[in-house]
Amino acid sequence: MEVVASAPGKVLIAGGYLVLERPNAGLVLSTTARFYAVVRPLIDSLPADSWAWAWTDVKVSSPQLSREATYKLSLKNSTLQLTSARESANPFVEQAIQFSVAAAKATITDKERKDALDKLLLQGLSITILGCNDFYSYRKQIEARGLPLSPEVLLSLPPFSSITFNSEVANGSMTGEKCKPEVAKTGLGSSAAMTTSVVAALLHYLGAVDLSCPGQSSSGSATGWDLDLVHAIAQSAHCIAQGKIGSGFDVSAAVYGSQRYIRFSPEILSSAQATGGTCLPDVVSDIVTRRWDHENTQFSMPPLMTLLLGEPGTGGTSTPSMVGSVKRWQKSDPEKSKDTWSKLGIANSALENQLRILKQLSEDHQEEYESVVRSCSRLAYGKWTEVATNQHQEAIVRSLLAARDASLEIRLHMREMGIAAGVPIEPESQTQLLDATMNMEGVLLAGVPGAGGFDAVFSVTLGDASNAVASAWSSAGVLPLLVREDRRGVSLEDADPRTREVSTAVSSIQIN
Repeated sequence: MEVVASAPGKVLIAGGYLVLERPNAGLVLSTTARFYAVVRPLIDSLPADSWAWAWTDVKVSSPQLSREATYKLSLKNSTLQLTSARESANPFVEQAIQFSVAAAKATITDKERKDALDKLLLQGLSITILGCNDFYSYRKQIEARGLPLSPEVLLSLPPFSSITFNSEVANGSMTGEKCKPEVAKTGLGSSAAMTTSVVAALLHYLGAVDLSCPGQSSSGSATGWDLDLVHAIAQSAHCIAQGKIGSGFDVSAAVYGSQRYIRFSPEILSSAQATGGTCLPDVVSDIVTRRWDHENTQFSMPPLMTLLLGEPGTGGTSTPSMVGSVKRWQKSDPEKSKDTWSKLGIANSALENQLRILKQLSEDHQEEYESVVRSCSRLAYGKWTEVATNQHQEAIVRSLLAARDASLEIRLHMREMGIAAGVPIEPESQTQLLDATMNMEGVLLAGVPGAGGFDAVFSVTLGDASNAVASAWSSAGVLPLLVREDRRGVSLEDADPRTREVSTAVSSIQIN
């Protein structure tokens, strides 16, 4: 028996910082970049004396990182004890395992299913974790080989390529002691996607949820109670692993896919936070019986619009540090910060409304919508009004321009907030790049996703304009990534992705 589940990475295109506080909303797109968790038994059959065992074995492998860790899992408390590891263990994976096993025990009450759960646990757990290349930065390797910063070069990398660590010597060479290796990432929410994939695979494998096709929606994702349990357990595990209760939009996107998101009340995880995840059976019983008050309503980009991400290669940014600085600014200047947040909220709502209007127009007037968008994809925004020849086309162009204006307003207030808080939410180098991008033919939106900084830039283009933008970014020293929007959330896969050709975003990308 083998179960493979996957969960997507995310891009927050609106709602940065505001999404930390209810009832502010964020627009988050799930992506073609996915984490996969492969769960199978460690041994094929039960030993004769297994009924007397208090512990079972767990092995976690991360081939891309050349990591392997083995644990003993308490069958009573669902807690892990590390027995050996070639590299440092991953707290997100550990919490995902512990919370998932505890949740299965808490929710499965039928005797027959409980017996099946016990047998599965006694056979041990083998968990293999794989992340699409899009989550990691290969920029240094590409530059070291003298290759161009282009999508074609990224496309030439084998799926699930090995990841290079950036290691530094601590306290000089006298001690010979190394700092914990740091992996260069692209800011797609790897820890949330990884945690969610492990939770989903384990809960399905252990019989606590059913993520198979009969219970799936037309988008290819399971629905209802099963997904809600995956969400509750993944959020809990992720928050305990990172040591704080975040907004949770990244985990929500990994579970449910592209959406308009309003965070859950932090009090929901108060019991887990207070115990630091200990007393797991009690903590999980509390979590699964609580009413989660997050809101996730369906949202995705209108047709003929392409999400494009670029890696500037300017060092990366610590999101927790930036969030901390913004919160300190809020406390020191409550009047100004409240005014800025209010303006940001208005601009975010305006962008969302225009994108929803455009989606509706694409359904009500499909031919005219497609004609306008394809025409605008070949023109700079100043000439878009020239393509409209009737009232429906004029409405489409008006909404395109209004969405563009709203995104510029968002950028303005995000820059103001960054200056006031003393953090580079939209650094000058990004501003120049984004301004140039917005002036290109067929570009609707451009910005820094999420908390901003130096991690990445995004653009939303019309028709086939993404190729020209990618080329311009390459020439400017920005590495265009292969990742695109994919509105699916967590999914059950039919096989280990290494046994078939996995191409993230390749099927939906055209490279000239």
